[in-house]
Amino acid sequence: MLINEIKGKKLKKCIQTSIYLPYFVSWVVFGGIVIQFLNPGTGIINQLIGFFGGEPIAFMQEGKYFKGIVVLSDIWKSAGWGTIMYLSALTSIDQEIYEAAKIDGAGRLAIIRHISLPGISETIVVLLLLQIGAMMDVGFEQIYVLCKPILYGVGDVISTYVYRVGVGNAQFSITAAIGLFQSIIGLILIMISNMVCKKLFDKSLW
Repeated sequence: MLINEIKGKKLKKCIQTSIYLPYFVSWVVFGGIVIQFLNPGTGIINQLIGFFGGEPIAFMQEGKYFKGIVVLSDIWKSAGWGTIMYLSALTSIDQEIYEAAKIDGAGRLAIIRHISLPGISETIVVLLLLQIGAMMDVGFEQIYVLCKPILYGVGDVISTYVYRVGVGNAQFSITAAIGLFQSIIGLILIMISNMVCKKLFDKSLW
């Protein structure tokens, strides 16, 4: 929504490019960038901490920071895809509606609330339902790249556990059982969410 409100074309393109780029980089490369940013000796974050008089923090070796790192890095990397989808939905809204609202004296917040948000509501519901369906399938590559053995207690997820225990130890029956469990739970979640969205917002995948 904020990007859509930017009027300067050059500034808008620069911001869009900076948000899009991480999405098209593999987790191997992007994870390396995150690790370098958080490096206790040479990382930008720790240099800023040292500049303000703090002590370097070994972010990638302490469990209390790992969950936050996973969430923020995933948002940073995946924001580009969401931005593309939502900006496409916003540009499909008839511009005459915006012009009519401005003539009637509607401010920017009123236009966002009564035109922009309703106009992309279907996209919001579809992307939400797709994300809910993938909740059980947390990104394997991200955790595999960022998580060290010392952090398995807080950072291990189903995908990495299946790879390490099932594939690594050749216990393929466990791998198959867990995969089936994930699929069933994902299907149940998306069916329930679809029914809720259909009842509350009259919008759904089917």
